[in-house]
Amino acid sequence: MNTIGVIGIVAGIFTSTSLLPQLIKILKEKKVEGLSMTMFLSLLIGIILWVVYGILRDDWPIIVTNSFSVVLNLFILVLKFKYRRAS
Repeated sequence: MNTIGVIGIVAGIFTSTSLLPQLIKILKEKKVEGLSMTMFLSLLIGIILWVVYGILRDDWPIIVTNSFSVVLNLFILVLKFKYRRAS
């Protein structure tokens, strides 16, 4: 693997795991106050488009890391609906 590929994988890992602290906080506190639905929906659409872009380019680092981000984003959105009433 060349340097460009390594940079792409490392960048993807950092961006896709950036939502983990927020997800862990939500799971611990069971609170979603202050989370912007508009921001998460916008982010989700952008990440889905990155997955599509990766598929069209047959670029596995983009596909895999952004697919992981999609899953995390969807999980956070589900928790937003679940804990919204409890907040």
